[in-house]
Amino acid sequence: MAVIVALGAFLMTLAGGWTAQRVTDRRHLVLGLAGGLMLGVVGLDLLPESLRAAGRPVFGVPLALLLFVAGFLVAHVAERLLAVRQAAHGAENGGGNGGRVPQVGLAAAAAMVGHSVADGVALGAAFQVGGGMGLTVALAVVTHDFADGFNTYTLTRLYGNARRRALLMLLADAVAPVVGAASTTLFTLPEEPLGAYLGFFGGVLLYLAAAEILPEAHHRHPALSTLMCTAGGVAGIWLVVGLAE
Repeated sequence: MAVIVALGAFLMTLAGGWTAQRVTDRRHLVLGLAGGLMLGVVGLDLLPESLRAAGRPVFGVPLALLLFVAGFLVAHVAERLLAVRQAAHGAENGGGNGGRVPQVGLAAAAAMVGHSVADGVALGAAFQVGGGMGLTVALAVVTHDFADGFNTYTLTRLYGNARRRALLMLLADAVAPVVGAASTTLFTLPEEPLGAYLGFFGGVLLYLAAAEILPEAHHRHPALSTLMCTAGGVAGIWLVVGLAE
């Protein structure tokens, strides 16, 4: 049953990516919405879940929060190192790509794929607990995978990667929850490591949303419509989380 539901997540992920690439003439609105979706996923979904699953304190601070901060810092350091390397490479070759580092986009998309695998694992584990729990988790996973597909395509393209690469990462993200759900027929991932991963991943996503996507969305189009898209993205995730409870 979990694998069948995961196929719905597969279709929703592709739908999210298709939407992202079809509205390129309103790029600032796409980025504003993507930033809002990511902010909502981090603050309303990933962080609460990670605190619940891996909330034991380490020197007075919950493990999930420590990993959340670590994820933010790792994303920042990795981007800066890649940017310095890219700048040096561009100087040697007399050019650049406008300061964009394609590897950052690919790494971010790969993290989205890993998150989608975890979604599939959570889906399979929920159906092992019971049908009611499984359907609740299925609603959350299938619905917010639209946002995952949207963000995976947007992140990959934002950093200067070719459309073909973005589509490949989108396909990988679509397949990921099916793989995760199928894996639960072989083993069950302990709750605490899953919560720790979600905390770390949340920090990475928050950095990308706050330091890259939202500033880019408002750089040339500081319009009210962009702000509304961001707020709408957060509200959409809030609705999904509320319906899943």
